[in-house]
Amino acid sequence: MMKTRSSRNLGRQLAGLALAGLLALAPAAGSHAETGAALTPTDKADVARVEAYLNSIHTMTSRFAQIAPNGGVAQGTIYLQRPGKMRVEYDPPVQDIIVATGKVLIHYDGELDQPSYLPQTSSPAAFLLRDQIKLSGDVAVTKVEHKGNQLLVDVIETGSAEKGGLHLVFTDNPLALRQWTVLDAAGKSTQVTLVDPKFNIAIDPVKFLFETPSRRPQTPQQ
Repeated sequence: MMKTRSSRNLGRQLAGLALAGLLALAPAAGSHAETGAALTPTDKADVARVEAYLNSIHTMTSRFAQIAPNGGVAQGTIYLQRPGKMRVEYDPPVQDIIVATGKVLIHYDGELDQPSYLPQTSSPAAFLLRDQIKLSGDVAVTKVEHKGNQLLVDVIETGSAEKGGLHLVFTDNPLALRQWTVLDAAGKSTQVTLVDPKFNIAIDPVKFLFETPSRRPQTPQQ
């Protein structure tokens, strides 16, 4: 499988999670996108349910399938521990590794054999790693939709619609996260679908250390 630029840039989109960018969201610049939609009472109740559900997730491990903007497909495994920690490992031949340590997002480019360091706040999905997830304040919900047994929620950073956004897909009754898409500032979307996710199970802390190919933990430069 050929590695695409979208694969290498997944860390920037996930920004510490994951779980996620990973949606069909295209907020337009303007007052509606900047401040969020006028939600109905039913929408607000759904948003409250989503908040409570996301805050109930302390850890997650899952296989995933990623679809890049050019249609390329990659697979791998994601590990998440709130607050702040995430690891994304791709299946061969892609050698990239993405690690969120709680302070910094590290993207190891296997093709270039070098890491890069980014603030975890650089992604629309960063709020999913917060200690307390709130879909208000500096985050705005632009759309809530029911489609069959799915609940769809579109989210942007308040006042920064130009940065892109996040589209979350849940199955309902019971509520469960199944997919997300990140729309980046260039208007390109990367979709991630979770495959057999497992929630609130123990994860080895070593997973959230950045390891070079020689498996030696590295401390990010300040």
